Amino acid sequence: MGDIFSPIMAALNPIAMRLGPISVHWYGVIIATGVVIAVMLAVREGQRRGIKPDDIYDMILWALPAALIAARTYYVVFEWPYYAKHPGEIIAIWDGGIAIYGSLIGAGLVVFFFCRSRFIPTWLMLDIAAPTVILGQAIGRWGNFMNQEAFGRITSLAFLQGLHLPSWIINQMLINGAYRQPTFLYESTWDLLGFIVLMSLRHVPGLFKQGEVFLSYVMWYSLGRFFIEGMRTDSLWLFHILRISQALSVVLFVGALIIWIYRRRQSAPLDYLAGNPFQEKAKLTK
Repeated sequence: MGDIFSPIMAALNPIAMRLGPISVHWYGVIIATGVVIAVMLAVREGQRRGIKPDDIYDMILWALPAALIAARTYYVVFEWPYYAKHPGEIIAIWDGGIAIYGSLIGAGLVVFFFCRSRFIPTWLMLDIAAPTVILGQAIGRWGNFMNQEAFGRITSLAFLQGLHLPSWIINQMLINGAYRQPTFLYESTWDLLGFIVLMSLRHVPGLFKQGEVFLSYVMWYSLGRFFIEGMRTDSLWLFHILRISQALSVVLFVGALIIWIYRRRQSAPLDYLAGNPFQEKAKLTK
């Protein structure tokens, strides 16, 4: 087991343990923990809504690799000038460089095609996954913390102490000789609040139609990400003039709101609590 404190910078050691020549990074451990918790919660809720655990497990087997590949591809594409000169680092995901929006795109495509093949309403599956995904994101941001990434502008020690943060967080925010805004913490907190809100409201009878838990997640996350991204100094940029995540946040927030209004006006979606209307048909195809 590696020492959790570096004696040189008094920062947390990003290496959790070493198994011979293999280094196990806290980044990966934390991300994996978030995924496991998310899957457990999704399976539990899926059973209540008429979706079998095996269907969720099978979907995860496809969605996780797709999400990882898409997340890394998204990051590498927008940092291509660097990776063109360092191609050997393209697969070095243990050092960070996983774009959340990229992972959501990759996993979303898998969910769409998987659900069509299993007679599962895509909107319902997305609703089941949404609160667990945002919880996983809240946990995953602590992987960024361990790698000293996803940080904000230079600030003062007095400011960080004024937030009543424990010393081990403050120490970790000393990056390249200057204290930084803990934007990873801001986003983790925002995501955790989103999880609490969605979990508190999604079982209220008649409140959500199928698809609206997911659309609420999209709007909640993109709203917070827009403002927090503006505080970061390690953003991905488009033509050095536009923060990509901010632009995408605006598109997703407006798009989710339009879809919500359109679906309510043009059709009568099932209530979220109605569950899977194709449950019996799915059984017959087995």
